[in-house]
Amino acid sequence: MNNVQVNFSIKDLENLTGIKAHTIRIWEKRYNLLQPNRSDTNIRNYSLSSLQKLLNISFLNNSGYKISKIANLSEAEIPIKVREIASREQVEDHAINAFKLSMLNFDQVLFYNTYNNLIENNSFSHIFYNVFLPLLNEIGLLWQTSTITPAHEHFLSVHIKQKILLNIERLQSLEPKPVTKTFILFLPDNEVHDIGLLFINYQLRSKGYHTIFLGESVPMDSLVSILEFFNVITFISYFTVSPEVKHIPTYIKDFNELLLGNDKTNLLLLGPKFSCLEEDLQLPKQVTVYNSIENLVKDL
Repeated sequence: MNNVQVNFSIKDLENLTGIKAHTIRIWEKRYNLLQPNRSDTNIRNYSLSSLQKLLNISFLNNSGYKISKIANLSEAEIPIKVREIASREQVEDHAINAFKLSMLNFDQVLFYNTYNNLIENNSFSHIFYNVFLPLLNEIGLLWQTSTITPAHEHFLSVHIKQKILLNIERLQSLEPKPVTKTFILFLPDNEVHDIGLLFINYQLRSKGYHTIFLGESVPMDSLVSILEFFNVITFISYFTVSPEVKHIPTYIKDFNELLLGNDKTNLLLLGPKFSCLEEDLQLPKQVTVYNSIENLVKDL
């Protein structure tokens, strides 16, 4: 593995591990768990190995180990103990930490080894809901707090996306249901975050439904031509960064007028943007907003 030299502030460690900076300082002083470097102005900074150790300590602590007991373990014993526990329980927590480390170090081998260990005993849907979704939520917060760079986020997103596409490809040989309804999956103008939508496409394909995935940044008026090809259509879209919250009601109103002119067309919406709305939307009868991918999939 090619090591990427990365230094972390104590605030970075707090964001990445979920352990408060105050607690980290106490653990350093009382148990000598970490040995930070210090700048000329006496500001702590931590190496990648310190971060890895703290992630492992966090895992053990969350698994019921008292910090005093962890402090008595040697440097070599800590990761061994983590692997022992992860083989029995809380595999998801351990995997999330491993994926974080793969992202921070741009380590593709660690990403694929972690994924391959998970897929041996879990379905892809289980991995997505219990590992990838929580991980992506954490990564979004880390990016907002400048703990990671866009390059880190893109590294992780691309590899997760590759896994979704691989699983979609494996469904191509399945015999589809008779085409009674077509699902059109698209992202609105200026929206490029397609992982959630890709996974919905995977779930629909696994159920044998006919889907057309149009992908990112699709102008609304370009969808009109699709109405000529299919009789019963359900549009699905995912709002992560676009449209702006204040423009969502107008977008839905325009979509309803342009594309939902009969009772055989519907629009299903979800995404982080809807949690930012301060008041309930007045939705047309053919539009439904979901608060999670899992709830949307259950209804289909």
